[in-house]
Formats: sequence, structure tokens, C-alpha cells
Amino acid sequence: MVTKVNEQVSLWELNPIWQLLTTGEKTYVTGEAEYVRYRKNEIIHRLGDEPTHMMILVRGKVRIYIEGVGQKPQIIRMLKPGEIFGYRAIIAGDTYNTCASALEESMVLKLNKKAFLRVIQQNNRVCFGMLELLARDLGISEIKTVNLTQKHIRGRLAEAIMLLRNKYGLEEDGSTIAMHISRDDLANLSNMTTSNAIRTLGLFANEGMIRLEGKKIMLLNEEELVRISQSG
Repeated sequence: MVTKVNEQVSLWELNPIWQLLTTGEKTYVTGEAEYVRYRKNEIIHRLGDEPTHMMILVRGKVRIYIEGVGQKPQIIRMLKPGEIFGYRAIIAGDTYNTCASALEESMVLKLNKKAFLRVIQQNNRVCFGMLELLARDLGISEIKTVNLTQKHIRGRLAEAIMLLRNKYGLEEDGSTIAMHISRDDLANLSNMTTSNAIRTLGLFANEGMIRLEGKKIMLLNEEELVRISQSG
């Protein structure tokens, strides 16, 4: 069950697109936004749902995925705080073609559909910012589709590890990825079985590229991981 909460943070503090709002628009959207807390693994929206809000991740981590054969999830995107999601279906007048769920306890700012459409219809700069975001997301999706169909297992897993590193950064030790991911989720991100992900992680560890401690992945040789990711 989702929990609505009070949070003192605004759209324009979370993502630079919303810094383009006028003073009047900022006042308007503040009154139309709400904050919702999601528990770990809780569904935020499902495939086929009618969109009701544009969403921004305030805190936590969220996965965007589709359910493949046997309801096995294929993770399309991983989100970090400040990233916008759930907007494409609103703009297209469509239902969601993906699912979203919280990887850990997360906070989401939700701006209702009517307010979102009003802002992008009236503010050309915000509208162009959303167009740029949509174009970038499309480009990333196209590249990921090609990589998942053409790269071998090692290349796909190395790419997923580097994606997590670039998305979430490193912890204070300078080597541990600041995203502790389960083997199942890593496999779903890499489009492989969990057993293949575990076996390939073990090979990477034996080859001195990473060190594993539970869900933690420590990078020992980023250069080689990048090379494997790029070579496929």
C-alpha cells in the first residue's frame, strides 16, 4: 500500500527542466503535486495502466521493466533521484507499455496529468526540455535493444555493471558501486538467466575485474570491464 507523505522539496529542485517554470507556474504545480512513499518491490504502475501522473523520483531507486516469457522481468531502465518517468504515456495519450517498481523504499513526487499537460502546453521552454528528454530516452532504448540482441553474455553483464557504476557512482571507498543489486535484478538488467549472471560474475571475480561481497560489487579493473562491454 502506498503512503502519502509531506516533503519539503519542489519539482525545480529535483530536475533542471522544471527550473524553466515561471513564478506563477511554480505556485500552480506546487498545489497540484503530492508525495508518495513506496515500499521495497512495491509496484508504482503496471503495463496497461492509464497514466494519471507525471512522476519524479525523490529518494530511493526504481526499475522500469517489461514482463517477458514466463513473467520474467526485463529491466529497461534504472532510475536515480531526480529522474522523470511516467510521462511518455501522458504525452502520447496512451497506456503504460512498461511496469515500474521500487528497488528499495522510495519517495516519488507525482504531478497530476492535467497540471502536467497544462504546463507543457503553455510553457514552450519546458515543453522543449521534455522533448529533449524523450529523445534521449528513445536513443538509450534503441542502443540497449541492439546490445541485448548482439552482445554475448560477458559483454551484456559488463555493460550492466558499468551502467550501474555510471548511474549511481561509487561509495566512499572509491571502488564499491553505490547500488547493491540482487543477482536476479542484475540478470534481468542483462537479459540473461540468474544462473548465467552468477557464473559470469564469478568469472569476472576470478579474472580480477571485480570483488563480490553479498550484493556489493567492487570494481578492481574498470578499464577491462569497459573493453568487454564495448567489444561485446
